[in-house]
Parts: sequence; structure tokens; C-alpha cells
Amino acid sequence: MAAFEAAKGLLVMVTGFGLLSLLHHDVQRAAESVVRHLHLNPARHYPRVFLEAAAQVTDARLWLLASGAFAYAVVRGVEAYGLWRARVWAEWFAILSGAIYLPIEIFELTRHASALKMVVLLVNAGIVGYVGYVRLLGPPPGSAGRTERTSARTARE
Repeated sequence: MAAFEAAKGLLVMVTGFGLLSLLHHDVQRAAESVVRHLHLNPARHYPRVFLEAAAQVTDARLWLLASGAFAYAVVRGVEAYGLWRARVWAEWFAILSGAIYLPIEIFELTRHASALKMVVLLVNAGIVGYVGYVRLLGPPPGSAGRTERTSARTARE
């Protein structure tokens, strides 16, 4: 899970740098180029929404989006570090940061159900359930499960 969180943070950080690379450039033209390159029909719904959004982009919005991306990347990096080092605070943080999306995912699934939305909900609920049950509510202190985990953490420190 630590590697997954680190990968998410890295991906979003790269996206933030990509947004910054668009500063002082014609974002509308870049979006049209992407749509053409992917052979998308600009009259269809999603390419049209993408092009309309690109038309509204300003340098200030790019800075705001990139700042948000970097903040998200830092949060994911801190969580990944804590999970890698088997810190209990990171496990609680993983539960909260995963559980915060569950109501939104359920709402989206009830609004417009799709297989992808169902998979996302099930994977996220599975991760939250795994960390919550196995890591925090699993074996009590002093049992074999907790002793091994504590020993592994002590060995890394």
C-alpha cells in the first residue's frame, strides 16, 4: 500500500509539472492538438467538454491546479512514508483518506451506475476495510500478528 500511495503521489506531481509547462502557452491549441492526435471527434460530449474547459484556462488557474496537485502529492508521500515505516498514525490516515471518498463514490454509483464506478467503490472499500480490520483491529498487542509487525518496524528503524 505504501508503494501504491507513493505512485499516486508521483503521478499527480508529474501532472502538476505538466500543468506548469502550459504556463504562457495557448492551452486551447494544445487541447485541440490532443483531441486530433487521439482521433477524437470534437463534436462528441467528452472531447467538447475538454475543449471548452481548455478555453477557460488562465495562468492563474494553472498555478492553482498545480499547487493543488503538489499539495496532494505531499500528502500521499507522507502517507506512503508512514505506511512504509509501519506507523499507526499512517494507518489511521489511510483509513480516513480512503473513507472520505466512499460517500462520493456511492452517490456517483446511484446517479449513473457503471461497472467502472462499481469496481472503484469495491476496491476503495476493500482497502479501507483491510487497513481498518487487519491493521488496526486485527491481532491484539502481544499476539503473534502484532509482535511480528512490531519486530519488523523495529528492525527497519
